[in-house]
Amino acid sequence: MTLSLVLFFIFGTLASHAISRTLPEAAIANKHEQWMARFGRVYENQSEKDKRFKIFKDNLEYIENFNNAGNRTYKLSINEFADFTHDEFLAARTGYKKRDNPTTTTTTSSFRYEAVTEVPTSLDWREKGAVTSVKDQGECGCCWAFSAVAAMEGIAQIKTGKLISMSEQQLLDCSTNGGNEGCNGGWMTNAFQYIIENQGLTTEENYPYVETQATCAMEKAQAQVTDISDYEEVPSNDEEALLKAVTNQPVSIAIDGSGRDFKFYSEGVFSGECGNSMSHAVTIIGYGTSEDGTKYWLIKNSWGESWGENGYMRILRDFDSPEGLCGLAEEASYPTI
Repeated sequence: MTLSLVLFFIFGTLASHAISRTLPEAAIANKHEQWMARFGRVYENQSEKDKRFKIFKDNLEYIENFNNAGNRTYKLSINEFADFTHDEFLAARTGYKKRDNPTTTTTTSSFRYEAVTEVPTSLDWREKGAVTSVKDQGECGCCWAFSAVAAMEGIAQIKTGKLISMSEQQLLDCSTNGGNEGCNGGWMTNAFQYIIENQGLTTEENYPYVETQATCAMEKAQAQVTDISDYEEVPSNDEEALLKAVTNQPVSIAIDGSGRDFKFYSEGVFSGECGNSMSHAVTIIGYGTSEDGTKYWLIKNSWGESWGENGYMRILRDFDSPEGLCGLAEEASYPTI
């Protein structure tokens, strides 16, 4: 082989390797552009775009590696949070405060479902007309308001036969006692207490959600449609007690929603690693067993329909720790009528 042929072969091989290295980057950049178009993301300048692209790339590679590994009961996918830093995501999309709040208590310490013995093998309150469509809290850390409202919508429908979409914005603006701080976090129990004191909650149509905290609109707030008489807390760290409660109505729960797998959950029964930092609030609206025999809770989230299974998650039930997976059995409550 002549020297020129050797050099041609060497440089040709190097060029081929260089192209093979740039193709994945180009493919990821293309996916980023498609993702930006899908979610309407626009960046202020190229520097910001480069920063967000690096975050997007890291998340995309994590998700693809996770899904390619297999042997899991759930899958992940790129969603609208793909260019958020961890801290940005927590601030914008969670909002539950770990409870150290002794000032707000129920007017009764009883658990009315303690004696329940008849528990169906599966239940979905959507099928019974007690669940409104999935909502989106946007970039406001008020998951606590959405969780409380979903539980209230559920019990109101069960008692009256009418499903009415209620106002999260009213809670965001008006439920400010006892530690609730609007988009900076709060508790469902404080929300229930406010509804009792206000003698009800108005509709979402009358007091629509605007994704930021404003001054309480008293005239709208006084146009109450549904009231509650009290609220109760499910015995802590007891999934059996939680099952009894969910059998009778949707239940508000706190959960550790800070994990990467939780953020990018797409389908299946979530069984990922998480702690019990209790950063997020959702509503359990049912339970069941998957085809492979895995027991799960069915939860309604407030991150829009593009997250999870059209806005819902199936998460492992009967976890081998009393607080439940992601701490879901630690702090559960429900309103009563």
